[in-house]
Amino acid sequence: MKKSVRLFFLLWIPFLSAVSADEKGLAEGVSFEELVRESGMIFSSPEGFRNIDAVANPLFPYEHAIRNQADTLEIRYAIRPLSRLEIDYDDPHGSAPDPNHVFPLMFQSLVTRLSNGRHSPTRVYPPEQAEEKFRAHWAAASVFDIHREFTDQFRQALLIAMHKNHTADAYVVFLFDDYALVKEEINRVLGALAFLP
Repeated sequence: MKKSVRLFFLLWIPFLSAVSADEKGLAEGVSFEELVRESGMIFSSPEGFRNIDAVANPLFPYEHAIRNQADTLEIRYAIRPLSRLEIDYDDPHGSAPDPNHVFPLMFQSLVTRLSNGRHSPTRVYPPEQAEEKFRAHWAAASVFDIHREFTDQFRQALLIAMHKNHTADAYVVFLFDDYALVKEEINRVLGALAFLP
């Protein structure tokens, strides 16, 4: 049996043996603002940040990026509506997985890609915190040394992933060299992208 639903990721299930970022959505000109609306989200551009160009890379396409005035913190945003999710699934004994059930595997696979498989402490938010911070049904965070193919301007990353059932997955990548230097700023802008109530 084979089922397909559209997004920018191709997933091979079971075991998520590979996840690759498909830039088709970007090539077709789907803007960040359109994805925010389509995904039932809201984005409030943080004060003290300027827009910068999203740069193509082989690891993970993203739609929007901002940087603080001191150039010590860059934030990259990617939104993946579940209506665009594509799951390539071949199993004569079962049915394709529900798109609402694959987000933890997608998150872990993305952490592995962006960290180049290195140590990456991960924390899943309790459901009440995911709701409070992002109005999400699920959210998680991971910190790691960033793969040089994603950026060669910063050494470390904090990845925040959030999921809302029947709606979308969203990812926020904070890039920096010194966490202690940007910790307060990260906390201030953490909820700039969130789901609508």
